[in-house]
Amino acid sequence: MLASGPAKKVSIYVGEDHQYHGNTLYAAILDYLFYRGVSGATVVRGIAGFGADHHLHTTRILRLTENLPIKVEFIESPEKVAELLPKLQEMAGTGLIEVQDTTVVKPPEVSAKNSSEVQSPAAKREGKAKLMRIFIGENDKWRDKPLYRALVECMRANDIAGVTVYQGILGYGANRRIHQQKTLSLSHDRPIMLSVVENEEKLRGFLPLLDDMVQQGLVVLSNVDIVKYTHDYHAKELKKEARQ
Repeated sequence: MLASGPAKKVSIYVGEDHQYHGNTLYAAILDYLFYRGVSGATVVRGIAGFGADHHLHTTRILRLTENLPIKVEFIESPEKVAELLPKLQEMAGTGLIEVQDTTVVKPPEVSAKNSSEVQSPAAKREGKAKLMRIFIGENDKWRDKPLYRALVECMRANDIAGVTVYQGILGYGANRRIHQQKTLSLSHDRPIMLSVVENEEKLRGFLPLLDDMVQQGLVVLSNVDIVKYTHDYHAKELKKEARQ
């Protein structure tokens, strides 16, 4: 977060139609600043100007495809600017980058709408767990219900932390029959994979239910390291109740 005191103001001048890896250059620069934690940035569009090539850029009505000048500007700490400049120089290409000394008298404040989110940053939790993957077919059923849906509901009822269902476009299993999406057919039997990350004790306890529900399929368990970012939702609810 930007604080009061000495800072740097960075101005980057590029053309409106300049590209960076298939994206508009000024948008790519803005994305880079956003995801590198810059406090704020502004993009302004000029109506006339020229650069090192002395080619005049203007908004005259008869020139609808003109490459107008664009300025991306942000203010950050000297340390942060020094960290960002090498990449910005590479991105700007033929553009101009200007850095000025400045002083932040009043740093920006987070709006009341988002302040609660900022005051409670995500906590990082790490540990060991098991990854369970279940491979079945889209047409597989359990008591007249799609098997993948029944498995998700069963896992939720048994307090499994979470599950994601992936739909494949092509595959085959033990019976060597190809499963795929057929464009001209209304009936599909695409491959389905369910992915679950949980502690080993819970997954081992769930296996008897899988034995009953999955008549034909593949279930695999792998060791994984958990790196999880989460908010303390229980603490948030307690604060909300206290305010009420």
